[in-house]
This record gives sequence, C-alpha cells and structure tokens, in this order.
Amino acid sequence: AERRVMGAIQRRKGPNITGFWGILQPFADALKLIVKEIILPKRSNKFLFVLAPFLTLFFSFIGWAVIPFSTKSFVSNLNIGILYILIVSSFGIYGILLSGWASNSKYAFLAAIRSVAQAISYEVSIALIILPIILISGNLNLIHIVLIQESIVWFCLPLFPLCIIFFISILAETNRTPYDLAEAEAELVAGYNIEYSGILFAAFFLGEYSNIFLMSAL
Repeated sequence: AERRVMGAIQRRKGPNITGFWGILQPFADALKLIVKEIILPKRSNKFLFVLAPFLTLFFSFIGWAVIPFSTKSFVSNLNIGILYILIVSSFGIYGILLSGWASNSKYAFLAAIRSVAQAISYEVSIALIILPIILISGNLNLIHIVLIQESIVWFCLPLFPLCIIFFISILAETNRTPYDLAEAEAELVAGYNIEYSGILFAAFFLGEYSNIFLMSAL
C-alpha cells in the first residue's frame, strides 16, 4: 500500500504486475533477497556485521510481548507495559549503530550516526506524549489503559493535538516518508545498510516493518 501511494504521489506506476494489483510484490522481493548471495566486506568486523540486523529484528519482535489483542489475548500482561515498549524500542538503536560501525565504511558509519540521532531525539517526544496518558489513566498497564477508555471518552479526542504529534513522532521513529533522511540516497548511498546483501539486508527491513506495526498498534 505504501509503495502504491508513493508511486501515485510521484506520478509514476507503483508495483502492479506481480499478483493482483501488485499484491504479491513484497513476497517476490523477500524471495529475491533470500536467494541472493551474502557478501561480507573484507575489513569488516564479521561477527558484529552479521549480528546487527538480527539484533534489530529481535528487539522489534519482543516489543509485541505486551501488546494486548483483547483482555485475554496477549503474551505478557506486564504492569509496566508502556515503559517496556519504550525501553525495547530504544534498544533497537544498537543494531543500527553496530551495523554502521562493523561495516568499516565511512558511508555506513555516517548514516548510522544520523539514524541514531534521529531515533533518540524522537523517542524523547514519544515518551513526553505518553506521559499525560499515564497520568490520566493512573497506570502503565496497556490493558488497563484500553479498558479505562470504555467508561470515558477515547483519549485521542480530548488529547487530539498530542495525537497528531504522536503520529508525526512515530513516522520519524520508524524512518517513514518524509522522515526517511536516515537512508539519504542522494549523499549517503542508502544509509547504514549499504554493505549488506541477501538475507542480512532483508532482516533490517523485517525489523523496520515490524517496528511500524508495533508503533501503529501502540
């Protein structure tokens, strides 16, 4: 959907051949990356180079542990659920930092610094926006915060300005357009993952998209 919309904005065709309306394009991309050769740069720190994308993927997945799908459907009902999500999303930065440093490339290193600076700065705003919700609900438990909105109006209505700022902040946090400066294709050649290929490259994108879903669920 994102690629189709971006194609329309830029007055060009998005994915429209693979499957009905290009629906199968993401699966074709995944298959292409899986079968491609993994290239390890000669002077890179190979252990950290391989570890970095899976570290990003791991932290984006474990964030789902406290997201409630219903009152009985969840992995873990932590009393500090919101705090847990903020901590886990902060740890995801280490994968980006390690990838830039371990690649032993100036392009990757500069892009990693840029990405980390952006992610950290917008995490501060996300934490400050969540603070009023914690104060109103009097709890850090996500199920409690959801259920308390049954008796009163949805928080997004009285806190509408904060809702808009939160939306903008998670766009920046997840590197979505127009905050995809981390990739900076014009001057940084695709960013911190420039030296990656094959399944390692795919792991970064899986982690990024899992993070998008996590922030949207939040």
